[in-house]
Amino acid sequence: MITKRKTAGSKSPSKQVPIPKGCLLAIGGKESKGDSQQTEDQKRNVDFESEEILKFFKEKLKGKNPTVAFLPTATTEPEAVAKEYVRLFNELGLSKVKVLDIRSRDDTQDEEYLKVIEQADGIYFSGGDQLRLTSILGGTKLLQLMKERFTYDNVLVAGTSAGATALSTPMIYEVMSKGGFIKGDVRITTGLEFLKNIAVDTHFIQRGRLVRMAQCIVTNPGCIGLGLEEDTAAYITEGKDLTVIGSGLVTIVEGMKMVGTNIYDIEAGEPFSAKGLTVHLLSHGEKYTFPIYDQLHI
Repeated sequence: MITKRKTAGSKSPSKQVPIPKGCLLAIGGKESKGDSQQTEDQKRNVDFESEEILKFFKEKLKGKNPTVAFLPTATTEPEAVAKEYVRLFNELGLSKVKVLDIRSRDDTQDEEYLKVIEQADGIYFSGGDQLRLTSILGGTKLLQLMKERFTYDNVLVAGTSAGATALSTPMIYEVMSKGGFIKGDVRITTGLEFLKNIAVDTHFIQRGRLVRMAQCIVTNPGCIGLGLEEDTAAYITEGKDLTVIGSGLVTIVEGMKMVGTNIYDIEAGEPFSAKGLTVHLLSHGEKYTFPIYDQLHI
């Protein structure tokens, strides 16, 4: 039974924004789908466990026969991607996998899709292009329902690759220069906002994305950067408590104690500098709590 939710405007300004009852599983992409798909790094990693993240996703779902809503919206090959994940989830014992084949904003109005989200115990966003997710889902009744379920109910929301990047705010959606060290070359917009003031980036070590994340944080040091390597996930409870799952590293970039930057003095097109950024590297089982401050308004 879904917890009764407050309607817009019913919240007293003196009360804090509610702590979400739902949990997040942000995955850095290329999560293990079986031993035959191991990378060279995974073969050399003695801590590697086949399908660890997908198994973890299943274990954290509530109920004996949980319903999973799978959204291949981010990909340009939704049928193939959905077929693969339905097979994987079925093999893990998840028989109630509902595919929400949403390819346009009109599709988000489908009443059957709304019913699925209302009943889902887990929501899983595929990889692809995070801008497709935000442009199609942003401002819709469907997304609002997802966020209500995440806030007031024990629902697990997961995303891999672009699906993880889109969970955050701010959201990196494009980088013009290879490394992201040129001012103005890291393009940022508003994500789906399951995470506040946290920027998520994926394939983080494999694709050398530390500097582009740094530029994102330097422009707004009040945000935290969360870099996820492939086959690695951040399991987040209460919107702030993180545990690392998988075979790689999670990178945290903090800018609150930054002592200086030239980002506001240089022209667009010039390399930026930053001093005093804090970086944490976290492996499997490590924990971290985001320094979240009370929201003064919503």
